[in-house]
Amino acid sequence: MKRSAAPPDNRMAETMAPDTAVAKGDGPDLGTLPSWDLNDLYPGMDSPELKADLDRMETASKEFHATYAGKLAGLDGNGFAAAIREYERIDEVLSRIMSFAGLVYNGNMVDPAIAKFYQSAQERVNVISTHLVFFTLEINRLEERDLAAKLKASKDLARYAPWLRDVRLFREHQLSDEVERLLHEKHVVGRAAWNRLFDETIASLRFPIGGKELTCAEALNRLSDRDPAVRKEAGTVIGRTFGDNIRLFALVTNTLAKDKEIDDKWRSYPRPVSARNLSNRVEDEVVDALVKAVKDAYPSLSHRYYTMKAKWFGQDHLDYWDRNAPLPDDTDRSIRWDEARDLVLGAYGRFSPELAGLGKRFFDNAWIDAPVRPGKAPGAFAHPTVPSVHPYLLVNYQGKTRDVMTLAHELGHGVHQILAGKQGHLLSDTPLTLAETASVFGEMLTFRALLDSETDPKRRKIMLATKVEDMLNTVVRQIAFFDFEQRVHTERAGGELTADRLGEIWMAVQTESLGPALRFDDGYRNYWSYIPHFIHSPFYVYAYAFGDCLVNSLYAVYQDAEKGFAEKYLAMLSAGGTLRHKELLAPFGLDASDPAFWQKGLGVIRGFVDELEKQG
Repeated sequence: MKRSAAPPDNRMAETMAPDTAVAKGDGPDLGTLPSWDLNDLYPGMDSPELKADLDRMETASKEFHATYAGKLAGLDGNGFAAAIREYERIDEVLSRIMSFAGLVYNGNMVDPAIAKFYQSAQERVNVISTHLVFFTLEINRLEERDLAAKLKASKDLARYAPWLRDVRLFREHQLSDEVERLLHEKHVVGRAAWNRLFDETIASLRFPIGGKELTCAEALNRLSDRDPAVRKEAGTVIGRTFGDNIRLFALVTNTLAKDKEIDDKWRSYPRPVSARNLSNRVEDEVVDALVKAVKDAYPSLSHRYYTMKAKWFGQDHLDYWDRNAPLPDDTDRSIRWDEARDLVLGAYGRFSPELAGLGKRFFDNAWIDAPVRPGKAPGAFAHPTVPSVHPYLLVNYQGKTRDVMTLAHELGHGVHQILAGKQGHLLSDTPLTLAETASVFGEMLTFRALLDSETDPKRRKIMLATKVEDMLNTVVRQIAFFDFEQRVHTERAGGELTADRLGEIWMAVQTESLGPALRFDDGYRNYWSYIPHFIHSPFYVYAYAFGDCLVNSLYAVYQDAEKGFAEKYLAMLSAGGTLRHKELLAPFGLDASDPAFWQKGLGVIRGFVDELEKQG
């Protein structure tokens, strides 16, 4: 079940802060920035519709338990299909409720009334869904031959074969019904409570920069300001503010890492990343090959690029607060919201009018929340909600080129979720590794459109450099984040890690990944503390590198294709969770299990760096 809205998408960490609707006189005129309207889910926190759905699902879940608990093995194929349909109906309504609660909460994490509503919704839904826990556990106790016979005898049941396949991936790792119910019921006062503490702490922090008290999002955005003094002040204040709260962040990190270690031990997962790989439907060796390929490429990618960038600034080394600085000749003009919309939709439309048409719906309706507000979630995300409604996007638009790329990225998620939604609630969910394909492809379409329309050599160089930085943030940075998580979770098994030790591990992976051209100070030791995926979704981050390398290879196929690529691409997105990555990529002649696949994707980034090196 989708417990809440997705966590912030911080794949570009320091560069992809939430975007601010700036008042006139306090920044560039961005035009009218949209805010979402959640009425398509529920009219309000106290709405009769929401209360009625909670009451109905409480009754339905109890009836479902009474009807089917302990009886799945005796059902014929059609009876089993009817049980799944009812389970799907209940789960979709509960997911709708939690999508609404999560989106309201992400809109303002510091409002006490909203926080109370969010927690109350989690607790009520958790109690209701406890009556459903037995269902997947019992499915996993069915014998293979018995399940195969049911599937063969019923077309209705055969439709759910991919979902049953994915549920049964976890057969070896499920615990007794009593333990599973206990863990389910304790979730809201366990991991979910620590997640909430982290979210509300980050949302409440204020950073004194330039005589103003900035949110975390606004402070991080200053790291890409044109003024080097502003970047330096921001870098210093951010590190100091995180440092002032580092004991709390260390406690949250240690607690959740230990919680995961206990869970992994009881469920017999061999490695900290194993559960994530299984949920992503991707083999351990595929992820290992990706990580090794990226780490081996550090010298030819990030090390080489940041050495060049330091020289462009007339320096031998680049301070960490200058890593995402605009290039010296880059005016980075402000892009109004309506222009950003037209740029992204135009790029999508040149690839596929159908894709652009789906994307246009987000702008024509109130499905996007763009302004920065105090208490609003940092980062950006696309939340699918449920197929019977539509996705919502949270972006934070400040008018920079990178913000346009963020919009293109999240819109890619959104159109993917609409296409996959046709599969229905249970079959629409896409593994994270492939969920990033449409988003990164949307970015690539937008970037190529902007690059192809630019004739000024200086501007083209700046655009190419900006794209390289984004790709490094998506690939190198995320694999470094993954490396940090692996080291933390492995070392945590031997005892609690101090905040100083967490800082040491962070600095080790940053130095290794970014290279000798970067210069750090003690304040940067604290920057690990705000990355939300470490808290919300352990080991999620490699999905970005997976998606970027996959898209690089996919885009190369698109450039060489004569006809039919767009149709095959839309079919891939429409498959949702019904197919695995091998089946989805086969029509394009790609295979992620081939080690050469990752080299092909990394070669695109390397080629861009080569081109910049030639230009000097």
